[in-house]
Amino acid sequence: MMEELSLNILDIVQNSISAKATLIEISVEESDKENLLIIRVNDNGYGMDEELLEKVQNPFVTTRTTRKVGLGISFLKEAAEITGGSFEIYSTPNAGTNLTATFTKDHIDRQPMGDIAGTITTLVTLNPQINFALTYTVNRERFDFTSEEVKEQLGDEVDISSPAIVSFLSEYLNQHIENLKPAL
Repeated sequence: MMEELSLNILDIVQNSISAKATLIEISVEESDKENLLIIRVNDNGYGMDEELLEKVQNPFVTTRTTRKVGLGISFLKEAAEITGGSFEIYSTPNAGTNLTATFTKDHIDRQPMGDIAGTITTLVTLNPQINFALTYTVNRERFDFTSEEVKEQLGDEVDISSPAIVSFLSEYLNQHIENLKPAL
């Protein structure tokens, strides 16, 4: 298993990138009242037929040519289920894939979220041709981010992967996500 959920998200999104998605939506929802943490990843990539959809939950099946196992989906599924949560994945060929992992938020075996701002920054700056959307919700307080808006603001003359932009994005995402969390 991966040590942080943000790394699971990174691995899952790599599947979306390999499936030629042009839009990848990532949603994280934390609810103290319901004691839930929900992660959703939706893409508009190639999608999968029912046979492959069944197989991808097995760690020994992958469509990648760089390694013989596909651990991302099975790791996320196991991480959710070990907390008493659930895992669902739906896909339609030529339309995309939707994945939802639900965790019991305060379960002792739930992995920490990790550096989700760093994960999103990495994805956005290394894949400028893809539009990423992040919705982060904590107890109904919500922050929305899209890379499309950032690219529109920057215009064609500024490279989204320049060090100054990478630093800005990381700080911007960190600040807004942290502002959602209740003070201790």
